[in-house]
Amino acid sequence: MNTIWSTLVIMAWRASAAVLALLLPLAAAATHIVGGELDLQYRSGSNYSLTLNLYFDAINGDPGALDPRLTASIFEKGTNRRIADVVLENTGNTFVNYTNPACAVGSLSTRKIVYARDIVLASNTYNNAGGYYVTVERCCRNVTISNIRNPGAAAQAFYLEFPAVVRNGAAFIDSTPRIFPPLGDYACRNELFYYDFGGQDPDGDSLRYDMVTPLNGYTTSALPLVNQAGPAPYSTVTWNPGLSTTNQVPGDPALGIDARTGRLTVRPRDLGLFVFGVRCSEYRQGVKIGETRRDFQLYVLNCPTNTAPQLQVRATGERAVYRPGRDTLRLVPGGNRCLTIRYTDPDPNSVLTMSSRPVNFTTPAPSFTTTRSGTVRAAGQPDTLTATLCFPECVDTQGRVYLLDVIVADNGCSLPRRDTIRVAFTAVQPPNEAPVLTSTFPAPPPIPTPPPTVVRVTLGERYTADLTGTDADRHALALSAAGTGFDLASVGMSFAASNGAGRATGTFSWAPSCDAVAAAGPDGLLVRFRLAETGPCQPLPRERAIRFIVEPVKDSADFRRPNVITPNGDNKNDKFALPNLPADFCDRRFAGVKIFTRWGQQVYQSGDRGFSWGGAGAGGLYYYLVTYTDGRKYKGWLEVIR
Repeated sequence: MNTIWSTLVIMAWRASAAVLALLLPLAAAATHIVGGELDLQYRSGSNYSLTLNLYFDAINGDPGALDPRLTASIFEKGTNRRIADVVLENTGNTFVNYTNPACAVGSLSTRKIVYARDIVLASNTYNNAGGYYVTVERCCRNVTISNIRNPGAAAQAFYLEFPAVVRNGAAFIDSTPRIFPPLGDYACRNELFYYDFGGQDPDGDSLRYDMVTPLNGYTTSALPLVNQAGPAPYSTVTWNPGLSTTNQVPGDPALGIDARTGRLTVRPRDLGLFVFGVRCSEYRQGVKIGETRRDFQLYVLNCPTNTAPQLQVRATGERAVYRPGRDTLRLVPGGNRCLTIRYTDPDPNSVLTMSSRPVNFTTPAPSFTTTRSGTVRAAGQPDTLTATLCFPECVDTQGRVYLLDVIVADNGCSLPRRDTIRVAFTAVQPPNEAPVLTSTFPAPPPIPTPPPTVVRVTLGERYTADLTGTDADRHALALSAAGTGFDLASVGMSFAASNGAGRATGTFSWAPSCDAVAAAGPDGLLVRFRLAETGPCQPLPRERAIRFIVEPVKDSADFRRPNVITPNGDNKNDKFALPNLPADFCDRRFAGVKIFTRWGQQVYQSGDRGFSWGGAGAGGLYYYLVTYTDGRKYKGWLEVIR
């Protein structure tokens, strides 16, 4: 049923396009299209940006074919149902750059024409599980193309697929992978040509690349521009005899692309201008969700002979030349860690540049400690240059053999010629003895990971402790202290350190106040003292964790409690007082004292811890009760003798 419906849709579109062609102004049918691709980027909510990058032949293209706008049509896959037509406005016109501008040739110049518009992909419209595709159609391609039939009448259908914007009831966000910038370079006949067409996906989807035959679509030299694209399927260009999707640019090898990296490679056999197509498909969790296509052209010409440069590697200080595939450098602590590189080129006036590239490791990578570029065989210039490449002290191959490519490249056209030596090496880091941290804090228990040491500090009394760090390797040491969940200064703590090579000292000081008691709570304040070392490849810091708990001023075991007073005016034992009561501790304070008769009648009350009572009425036996704000109580009896 879908096939019948699709056929009817296509027939109806063709009929309407023919009628519209009679009504539209005459569009430029000049050959000008180099290639291009569509791009769809998520912005926010249901908002996306749709862009067409059209590559225009700046040498042979007719300026009249620079359209101010083009129409993109969106269809539902499977049914080919038209969803929308979007007019894309011309928003940019720039030249495509050469890898090496000095290699520019007058017969090759390409412009990048950008058409764009912000669109809305509503979830109640774009929810078909089969997905959607976007197409822009325009004619015609370059008449000078060498590998397809009737190129001046060949059109291009710019094509992109994208998924539904909802999946399983949730938003499904996807942006088109961004393919690397197009090449402005040409290829030299019988010389290896390479270029990175790989891209990056904003959503982290997996990308796969393959060669495809460029799409032709429905436009023709008689109908080069339409106000809406037709639905799929689209016809393709027709290859010349002997050529195909897998042999678009003949050579040894023919033009191909790495499925994983997107790197194009070809050693072209024939001269001419070759169109080719690349597809980038994106996968999420192993399922294909979209694709974008880029058509482009590669110009193959005869280039002046360019001899590859040459390089030679030695371990610095050694006379023997490094032999790739036979020698392995062994980097040991205290030994040489540098390579001396001599590089040259038999061609005159050659500008050479050195570089290095890790093969089976990432970091730490070696670096050049000298100038790594220069000119050879020119007036006043040497025939051979020298550079020094050094490995970091901290590289450690952990018993494995690492591989490093040392590369020299010239400034030849269209792309540099190179010479590469693959250096195999092993490396061991210098040993490091852990520094030692000592202090006047109580010693921790002798277990691997001791808990924080508890130090009890009396309220208002200053507590100090000294810390010392030493290192037998004489590495730079630094002592520091940090509160866990608080700043030292905010509770009155201080730590002063004197740091240096092989030794560091520090002093901790604190006289806790009631504010500190409130901040500490019942669990106290945890401070971490850290000894850090700088210099070794694998630093071994040391740490002491101390938990400070504030305590009140210690009470006497049994403060003096008088039990007899003789209020007779002789100034001897005339009044009842308790001057040795337990001290106040921040918010745990003396609350009051009450005195009662033996029958429970209150005869005295005071909130002053310095109270004095001279008795009441006749003598006799009395009882007192002292209370504190934290609930503590002290009680006793007292006899008054008149």
